[in-house]
Amino acid sequence: MSLMRLAYASEATFEAKSVEKGVEPHVARILMTSRRNNGKCQLVGGLYYGDNRFFQYLEGEEKDVLETYQRIQKDSRHKNLITLIEEPLEARTFENWSMKYVPLSRDVRRFLDDHGLNRFDPASFSSGQCEEMIELIRNSSQDQKLVNYDEAKTIEKRPNAFSVGQRTGLIVAALCLVGALFAAGSML
Repeated sequence: MSLMRLAYASEATFEAKSVEKGVEPHVARILMTSRRNNGKCQLVGGLYYGDNRFFQYLEGEEKDVLETYQRIQKDSRHKNLITLIEEPLEARTFENWSMKYVPLSRDVRRFLDDHGLNRFDPASFSSGQCEEMIELIRNSSQDQKLVNYDEAKTIEKRPNAFSVGQRTGLIVAALCLVGALFAAGSML
């Protein structure tokens, strides 16, 4: 079996939703699905989303990388896909990440500034810039927690099953029951 690496750029077809912190909800769903699917076939890599554009890097068994890329090409959330790198790979370089995500960070801003770029447009990256972006993702120390604000809002809106008084009563009853069991047990 042979290893390969692949990097691509694409534009998002969705209208980005603003988030106060964390991950744009559409991107969060892509990440959750990628992490689940990539873990099954031991694909590794990283993703960056900015200015409504994606840069994604994948590495793994050639068959798995190509099948995943074909799925991405059919995904309605992407348009104008451009393959930036597609080549054999000697050994994995993203050992621990099924899909590492780098949120907007000072590292990316510095990368853009260093190259005189005023926006993130990976389709126009040179091969050297692609390699720098891969290295930036690989070395990013950003918190990799994934926050899906759509789910968080759903949870917050769920009504409580018990009122505060009912909960307090149940807790007191449970403590009394535990105390009674303890007392009965010590009598034996």
